[in-house]
Amino acid sequence: MSVLENAKYLRSNMTDAEKLLWSMLRAGRFGCKFRRQAPIGPYIADFVSFTHKLIIELDGGHHAEPDQLAYDRLRQQHLEGEGFRVLRFWNHEVLGEMEAVLWRIDGAIINA
Repeated sequence: MSVLENAKYLRSNMTDAEKLLWSMLRAGRFGCKFRRQAPIGPYIADFVSFTHKLIIELDGGHHAEPDQLAYDRLRQQHLEGEGFRVLRFWNHEVLGEMEAVLWRIDGAIINA
């Protein structure tokens, strides 16, 4: 599957956490535009503000597995090498601690 085909698949198959966070990001709360499932080089970023060079990633339980952790580290190094800051949240944080998640995003945008 190509990067663009993967992005299209991910856009049409959102998790509950992605739906909830996307509703907040899309509402304009942060005063900037975010794109969802945006290709950046060989990777797909969950949510991206190109204006603020900020990527927000949501992780499910499989991201705690050793192989996935190693992949995520390489991926993050690449994205940071492209000049992006990366915020990572677990799905359960978005579903259960949304105010704390929004506070961290707000702080990252203010300090851009």
